[in-house]
Amino acid sequence: MDAVSTITKVDPAFRADVLAGLAAPIRAIPARWFYDRRGSELFEEITRLPEYYPTRTETALLEQYSGDVAALAGTGDAVVELGSGSSAKTPILLRAVEPCAYVPIDISGDFLRDSAEALRTEFPGLPIHPVEADFMHSIPIPEAVADARKLGFFPGSTVGNMVPGTAVDLLRRLKQSLGCGAFLLIGMDRIKDIETLIRAYDDSAGITAQFNLNLLHRINEELDGDIPVHRFRHRARWDEAHSRIEMHLEAVEDVAFTVGGERFSMRAGETVHTENSHKYGPRDARLLLLASGWRVVREWTDPAESFAILLAEAEPIRFAP
Repeated sequence: MDAVSTITKVDPAFRADVLAGLAAPIRAIPARWFYDRRGSELFEEITRLPEYYPTRTETALLEQYSGDVAALAGTGDAVVELGSGSSAKTPILLRAVEPCAYVPIDISGDFLRDSAEALRTEFPGLPIHPVEADFMHSIPIPEAVADARKLGFFPGSTVGNMVPGTAVDLLRRLKQSLGCGAFLLIGMDRIKDIETLIRAYDDSAGITAQFNLNLLHRINEELDGDIPVHRFRHRARWDEAHSRIEMHLEAVEDVAFTVGGERFSMRAGETVHTENSHKYGPRDARLLLLASGWRVVREWTDPAESFAILLAEAEPIRFAP
């Protein structure tokens, strides 16, 4: 492939976010850019790690309570999933709610299509409409399900990757896209002891470190960068003030590099902030949904109360308080 054809394939939003993030006074790159194909594969490995409790805990909750979800929200809706990834948890919900269609939305196109194909094999009679999109900017609903009642599915505590204001904006857009009377099943990670949280985001096998560092490899490959990846390390830390785990890429020595024709330098110990994972108490989670126009119908959690799934209904717009 020649240089010209490589440049034309670069996502302009990726380029803009990386260049702006590296030039910012507090360097940061949005977490959605983790998920090229390699990043998506590494994340699936993370979900199987012994330290990473969210996936297995949420999966167990879905297996136990999906029947209750169907009883409360009804069956036959179009299920719209944000950030579907491998759709590993999705079959549990689909079997319970017997949807009229399934719409997975994900930024990683290749991974999305592979997952959709696997689900077509498992659910041969189910219409599946994969949508490659960044749901942080828009939540496109295919015309084929425009008139169907909808059940949103937002698992994995992905909403925790956003600061609260951004999360509220997204959940409001989701309500607008799904329509009044729609339901939303959302996973939210709970606040817990710091040791458990740090282990979940800095595992002993180093898979999360590879996942974080893969972002630098992606920048080098797609944006003509020469970042010395070996001079960075993965850091995970708890921020008590914001109730979140933060992931950073820390320079282990002074470095200088070029990305997209622009020159950058970092001192040893300086970081690029790559991800937040906010943790919510029960009241915090309900307030976040209420602020977004969603009324919590039911909440389920595991015996240790380490993770919760919440079913919420889109409320009509109120004329006055």
